[in-house]
Amino acid sequence: MKRKFYIWAVSCWLLTIGLTGCGVSKRAQNTDRSADRTQIPTWHTCLIQSAKATVQMGSDKVNATVTMQTVRDSMIIIHVMPMLGIEMARLEATPEELTAIDKVHNVYATTTYKELNKKLTPKVTWKQLQQLASAELPTGDETAHLQYIFDDKTIDLTIYYTPRKTDVPVKMNGLRLNKYTKIDISKWL
Repeated sequence: MKRKFYIWAVSCWLLTIGLTGCGVSKRAQNTDRSADRTQIPTWHTCLIQSAKATVQMGSDKVNATVTMQTVRDSMIIIHVMPMLGIEMARLEATPEELTAIDKVHNVYATTTYKELNKKLTPKVTWKQLQQLASAELPTGDETAHLQYIFDDKTIDLTIYYTPRKTDVPVKMNGLRLNKYTKIDISKWL
């Protein structure tokens, strides 16, 4: 039981923070992008609802629905709902730090990208996380397949996207953390 919880907790953590990496592909949607790929997108907010994600570590596999809300260059909130549409984990990211919230156990932890990248390969940056959370990925099919090394474990992450909505209202109120217990990030890392 403890092993299954550990796999689930690490999977949720990596799913929320590891949504970027190598081998990423996404089909360009003509409604959201111009023909000139070098042009800077003009959207201010972006919402991707009900994307499907799968995390596999060895023979253990976790499936979840993910909703990603982005305010350009400011904040990303990723909701992880592994079962029945109930949010069980959340990531709140800014260009400076990441806050992961485990709503099941009422705990949270905060880290910087530098601290996270000490154990994660390839490294995660704000720019990459924002690109992934707003579907600004290289041309390809509608899935992203990512692979990470976390300490000595290989983690495979696959995301199946739904269409993104831009310049729509998004609820970016951070979760009130006063009802959660802050833990040292090393408990998750």
